[in-house]
Amino acid sequence: MFIFSISVVRAVRRVIISSSKLKMTLQNGSVVPAHSCSSTVDQSNSLRWDLTPEEIRHRTQRLIQRIQQAFDSVGSVDIGKVCFENTLQVIADAKADYAASRHMLDFPQYVSPCKEVRLASTEAEKRLSDFDVEMSMRADVFQRLIVLQEKQSSGLLPESERFLGRLIKLGKRNGLHLSEDIQEEIKSISKKISELSIDFNQNLNEENTVLLFSQEELVGLAESYVNGLEKTEDGRYIVTLAYPHYFPLMKRCHVSETRRKMEMAFHSRCKDVNTAILEQLIELRARLAKLLGFSSHANYMLEMTMAKNSENVARFLDELYTRLRPVGEQERHDLLSLKHADCERRGLAFDGQLHAWDMPYYMNQVEQVKFAVDKDKLIEYFPLEVVTEGLLNIYQDLLGLAFQQVENAHVWHDSVKLYSVLDCVTGDEIGQFYLDLHPREGKYGHAACFGLQPGCLRPDGNRRMPVAAMVSNFTKPTSNWPSLLQHHEVETFFHEFGHVMHELCSRTRYAEFSGTQVETDFVEVPSQMLENWVWEKEPLRRMSRHYKDGSPIPDGLLDKLIASRVANTGLMNLRQIVLSKADQTLHTKDRADTAAEFAKHSKDILGIPATPGTNMTASFSHLAGGYDGQYYSYLWSEVYSMDIFFSRFKKEGVLNPKVGREYRRVVLETGGSVDGMDMLKTFLGREPCQDAFFQCKGLAQTITEQNSH
Repeated sequence: MFIFSISVVRAVRRVIISSSKLKMTLQNGSVVPAHSCSSTVDQSNSLRWDLTPEEIRHRTQRLIQRIQQAFDSVGSVDIGKVCFENTLQVIADAKADYAASRHMLDFPQYVSPCKEVRLASTEAEKRLSDFDVEMSMRADVFQRLIVLQEKQSSGLLPESERFLGRLIKLGKRNGLHLSEDIQEEIKSISKKISELSIDFNQNLNEENTVLLFSQEELVGLAESYVNGLEKTEDGRYIVTLAYPHYFPLMKRCHVSETRRKMEMAFHSRCKDVNTAILEQLIELRARLAKLLGFSSHANYMLEMTMAKNSENVARFLDELYTRLRPVGEQERHDLLSLKHADCERRGLAFDGQLHAWDMPYYMNQVEQVKFAVDKDKLIEYFPLEVVTEGLLNIYQDLLGLAFQQVENAHVWHDSVKLYSVLDCVTGDEIGQFYLDLHPREGKYGHAACFGLQPGCLRPDGNRRMPVAAMVSNFTKPTSNWPSLLQHHEVETFFHEFGHVMHELCSRTRYAEFSGTQVETDFVEVPSQMLENWVWEKEPLRRMSRHYKDGSPIPDGLLDKLIASRVANTGLMNLRQIVLSKADQTLHTKDRADTAAEFAKHSKDILGIPATPGTNMTASFSHLAGGYDGQYYSYLWSEVYSMDIFFSRFKKEGVLNPKVGREYRRVVLETGGSVDGMDMLKTFLGREPCQDAFFQCKGLAQTITEQNSH
């Protein structure tokens, strides 16, 4: 996932190395002191993570003043003297400076162990977001860009021409071609939207609900899970709503009432305060879209995507639903049968229904019964250190890179690691990344990639070194138990690190196009494509070893795991359609009852009622994190990512460095300097198609049947 702001799109991931006895060594890698690598890239990673609240406030003010001066200089250029150097280049340099400087100020809210720093960082983001709106509404700057386009557009480099066209397009989307009174209303609404979005996510970051359970209430959970829980003085276990606690419990706990309590609490996080915020956001977004001449907020957001409008999104989702519906109906029937048998076996009453708290539990049983995947055994082969070692080595070999851990690195928490990334051919350092992997109080609760410094050209012509971070919440190791990952967590690790590589490999001229600055419905393509490696034998062997004796995964277990990829295909993808449809519905209305809308789509599409009294959308961070009106992007992107994988990598070798380096050159290095569709056509050598997407979902038979009619 990515964290979006009005003018800067970035993401981060955090990895923490397990304290088990296994040691991590990078293939052809080493530990190096900071700044020891020779490179033509400007090596400065001057990011500081020890700023006090007062320093954050002071630096925020100085950054605002510096960038405003740059925009003032452009706005004051004599119309007759407008040229590339005094307009577009000044804006480009200012945007690069801004993107490289602001994340020291607004990123600590997600990761700092100090609450006062987190609060100061949140306040800094609010100030910077207000400033974003102010700068985006500079009619004087907009006028000079129009003049430049009329005078010089044809003489610019392709990326410069694209940059200029984008700025003018954004200016029109901000209403700079409208009357001053409408512009003022747009500015006011935009600031309020930004403030509410920040509040929504801050509430989730600071959410700290815990539930207490006896050992009897946790029957069915793995020893590794129970051993990792803290206890109260009276011996009860403390279970949080963080991912490493919530999802394993929902999948494995035999006690239905325990699962019910957890699901109720999980989908009631920040319910009162965030429901009010989200419903206010929906009204403000709709009002803003109308002022700008769009029929809905969804259509406003979709104008800059590959899909272009809500009609195309609706058609895509409806077609996918038609194919998935019969599969989902059969899977629900299978789950209900499993529940019936489970109730009989345990002497429990069978109510004839599937509830929200039943779904993860019986879907997990499908994997165990139908595919015979022993999850307790499987997790023992994925200690975090081994997974990290294997993952990093695979990325190095595939993309032609070398990773070196930086010793004595300046980080925000002592569990965070910093790595330098070198090009294997030139030896140049091309970027750095942080890994921050375990949960802690006040930390961002999901998995995401944050870009911290863009890779682009500096005013002196040297290349600025990109920096990114991966933040996640994998189970913490204890003094007597390593951090062991579920296979889906290995998949998450691969996905998020794919975003990191997108950030670090890009070679664009402008910060505006650096890394993941692509269309929202293309941004997940590179990372989703790389998820496929955790379903292939050779990569899986490279990132797994038994935590006790280092033995490989038995062939039989590995085969069953790979075969289980299509388990619950219908229900899992229908769930994504529920979220996508809910998002689209909320953002094609002027106002909405968010809990009711989600409940309707869950019942109509998934066939499972939302638990009364809950509101999943109050913790649906995507709706306040830049995916509003665009959550469909996950499914849309997957169509293209699967086409890339099956058409090139699966055919020519999943670890083929020749294909990997072509992928790096065509897709990753290009960033957002080229349209996503053009990148796809270049890499595939043809127009993309959907066949591979349905093949990986186990729906190839459905395609064949439909084609026969």
